Amino acid sequence: MLRVAVVGSGPSGVYAAQALVQQREVPGVRIDVLDRLPAPYGLVRYGVAPDHEKIKSLTGSLRSVLEDERIRFLGNVEVGGELLPTARLLELYHAVVYCVGAARDRTLGLPGEELAGVHSATEFVSWYSGHPDARPFDLAGVRSAVVVGAGNVAVDVTRILARGVPELRPTDMPQAALGALADSGLRTVTMVARRGPSQGRFTTKELRELGTLAQVDTRVDPADLALDPACAEPGDPAAAAALPAVARRNVEVLRGWARAAPDPGARRSISLRFYLRPVELLAGPRGRVRGVRFERTAPDGRGGVRGTGAYEDLDAELVLRSVGYLGVPPAGLPFDAATGTVPHAAGRVLRAGRASVGEYVAGWIKRGPTGVIGTNRPCAKETVSSLLQDAGPLARRALPADPLTALHAAGLHPVEWPGWLAIEAAEADLGRSLGRRSVKIPDWPGLRAAAGIA
Repeated sequence: MLRVAVVGSGPSGVYAAQALVQQREVPGVRIDVLDRLPAPYGLVRYGVAPDHEKIKSLTGSLRSVLEDERIRFLGNVEVGGELLPTARLLELYHAVVYCVGAARDRTLGLPGEELAGVHSATEFVSWYSGHPDARPFDLAGVRSAVVVGAGNVAVDVTRILARGVPELRPTDMPQAALGALADSGLRTVTMVARRGPSQGRFTTKELRELGTLAQVDTRVDPADLALDPACAEPGDPAAAAALPAVARRNVEVLRGWARAAPDPGARRSISLRFYLRPVELLAGPRGRVRGVRFERTAPDGRGGVRGTGAYEDLDAELVLRSVGYLGVPPAGLPFDAATGTVPHAAGRVLRAGRASVGEYVAGWIKRGPTGVIGTNRPCAKETVSSLLQDAGPLARRALPADPLTALHAAGLHPVEWPGWLAIEAAEADLGRSLGRRSVKIPDWPGLRAAAGIA
């Protein structure tokens, strides 16, 4: 029998477990999927926007894998800490596959970034997604918000800020987050990019959603389009033809919003601005942000932008940055700060340039914060292939009878699958009590109590 620990129950971890049970080379494989949180599914539960129910339905296929009799879910288990160092994990399993995101947001590095009301987009996503580590957001007095970034996460937080509470009520958003959004009094959300419209990193499907929100007027400044050779009308046909298909579709959506007449009945507005580079966050009363100063940029002819020396201030009582991620060193593993990943060869962890027997990586910690959910499947398969090539020597090592006994002895309180099902049931009960569908429990005590380990 080959006993494997998979650390992380998001898509990369579940796909690694699935690849292990589907292979035929080692028929006796058994997998424990460990997660620091009491709930499985990783970023599908805590990163996908609550109103993106089609994407969140991926949990159905992840669930079918975790319910396999050869796989055991063990939540509420932190790997790399004092109770369970990585060296101890290798004593309990023949092999360990680390499938952790290990990423934090990049900062803007600007004066005023420490002001109240300035946050990363990921902090905001964690809050409205009910992550138990998230801090509450105070949206009282927020009339204008600025989102710095031009990717799908920036689009997500812009949409959630502008979307009406009646549209969010059917989702599993925590009640406190729903109430804060309802009471915010927000009127304007501005999403700002330092480069041009044709260089946005959002997908067309995500972008189009901004124009479908009830009582929301979505606008693009025609002057921003005119600066971009690929967007100006009639523009440069050669430049437009050279764009990737997604960028061409994005440009058409943006042109449509630039042409549209303002909606006088709109309750809120979304403004997409381009060629603006943030240079300072402006302080208001009581140490809270009141706005952002931008420098106008222009194409530099080489695919980048240059500063023009012209500045523009945008009002904002809330600023969310969404400008990429940096890797975080996982406890007990080697780390390459330049790439933000664990050094590896086809998924085998490298320590001092040599493969560490029994240690493997998949997901963001292997390749960096790139790709979409589906990218994790081939990434996990490559790692599992390497593990199976090493299976002969690995399986000859004697192990304790059951790692779960050792985890309890170390003072850990794992949440097994029945505990997770109890959390699901408690969230369904909470939703019914609020006249909603299932509503997430957003705090550690509540999750642990629901799982029966409080």
